[in-house]
Amino acid sequence: MGKKAAAKKAPQRSQSATAGSAASATGTVPVVGAREDCPCGSGRRYKACHGREASHAVQELVHRPFEGLAGEADWVALRELVPAATVPLKLAAGVADSATGDVPSVTLATVLPLAWPALRRQDGSILLGLQTQSASGDLSRDLADALELALAAEPGAPVPSRRTVPGGRRLQDLLDPAAEFVPAVHTGFEFWLEDAESATGEVAASLERANASAIPTEKLASVDAAYWCATPDKNHLRWVMTIPEEQLLDALARLTAADLSSIGADTRLVGSFRAHGLTVPVWDLPLAMTAADCEKPAAEFAERLAGALKDDAPLTGEERRARANLVNRQVTLN
Repeated sequence: MGKKAAAKKAPQRSQSATAGSAASATGTVPVVGAREDCPCGSGRRYKACHGREASHAVQELVHRPFEGLAGEADWVALRELVPAATVPLKLAAGVADSATGDVPSVTLATVLPLAWPALRRQDGSILLGLQTQSASGDLSRDLADALELALAAEPGAPVPSRRTVPGGRRLQDLLDPAAEFVPAVHTGFEFWLEDAESATGEVAASLERANASAIPTEKLASVDAAYWCATPDKNHLRWVMTIPEEQLLDALARLTAADLSSIGADTRLVGSFRAHGLTVPVWDLPLAMTAADCEKPAAEFAERLAGALKDDAPLTGEERRARANLVNRQVTLN
């Protein structure tokens, strides 16, 4: 039985050695199944060898994955708050050189059908999904990996989910840092299809279901990264801010204590989210208050906030109580 076992194992050792030689030649170790032999040729299973390093890398959370990108606050909003939106992306010089076919246009989309990470359309254009599951703890790297796979994909092919390799490129490496980030918010998901009007059968039904579940949302024009949305009970304004959290909470506490934190009659600052390293104050609005109604009050609030941020005096007792109340009502989204 020992000879048979040895005979069976011999090809596996040879295969591992071959993989190990390839890994040594390239300087990288490919990702394989946890129970497979490690490609480095050590003879150990991947999970007990280089897979352990990959596992540790996965657990390292990047708290601000979009830092350094144009429109960081809008990236966060589209990831966490906005149902349907798209943004044209411009690739950095040289990134598309290895793309299959002509250099494609790339569009960021909040979500794609079946939560695909990306899709290469028949015309060669690429849709990159933002609201996908992060596999590595660095959302920027996961999105960059999906984009690179889409560039190499044949037209008409979706990009499947996969575990990203530690050390891969990030969005900051693939996108043109000088390009503007200008979201277009949609009422539905017709942008999934090249010709939504021709959708029939199951595709049309799927699109109809997705559109029915989308919360009406609009982006304000008077201030950055503020989004109005309507729910059955009340409307809300959710405003993603890049101001450091401690400074922002101090300023919001000063305004709250002075009864200056509202953005119009019958509105109330009710708390904030933490999302991808940024703070998102949230206001309750009356059902009759539209996005257009928020424009002027939001711009006026931005001026009051700028003034409060310049105040470096210690918080008063009332301001400290207001700050503690804001902290108690803070929710972390990621």
